[in-house]
Amino acid sequence: MTRSAPGPQLLVPFGDDPAAAPFRLEATAHRQGASLQLHYDLRGPLETLRLPAPAQAPERRDGLWEGTCFEAFLAEAGAEGYRELNLSPSGHWNLYRLNGYRRGLRPDPLVEALPFQRTEAADHLQLELTLDLTPFALAQAPLELALTTVLQHSDGSCSFLALTHPGAEADFHRRDGFLLRL
Repeated sequence: MTRSAPGPQLLVPFGDDPAAAPFRLEATAHRQGASLQLHYDLRGPLETLRLPAPAQAPERRDGLWEGTCFEAFLAEAGAEGYRELNLSPSGHWNLYRLNGYRRGLRPDPLVEALPFQRTEAADHLQLELTLDLTPFALAQAPLELALTTVLQHSDGSCSFLALTHPGAEADFHRRDGFLLRL
């Protein structure tokens, strides 16, 4: 079974955010058997962002969303609970499990390592991850996904990018923002 969102998806900034204007961010979600493949492609003046250097020993960390962080939110279609995936350009990561909207946030114990690839050039950053869905009993389940990113600028301010921003404030946890169906 192979399912994909229809090509690369453009992530848009929340509100009128001039700091995000020089950036173009596309994300792709692809399902191959029991694996979910995610690809983020950021283009623009990377020197204006706070991008952490690659870590020699990437590890699970909390609070990655406080800086530049590529994220995915995934849920079984129709289920209240969901997972939040955080990928820092440093290689640090986390995968959280939630019972419902912003409830019961805790590290998912089913994953002990989450290696992903980072490729960077002067004005181009890519992150790629393949996540095995089998431990979560999601290998065959229909999925709903939100692809999101926080970009931290050199002045410390942040831009929030997503497929859509359905609320009055940037809130990646809203289920009406989980637009992709795989």
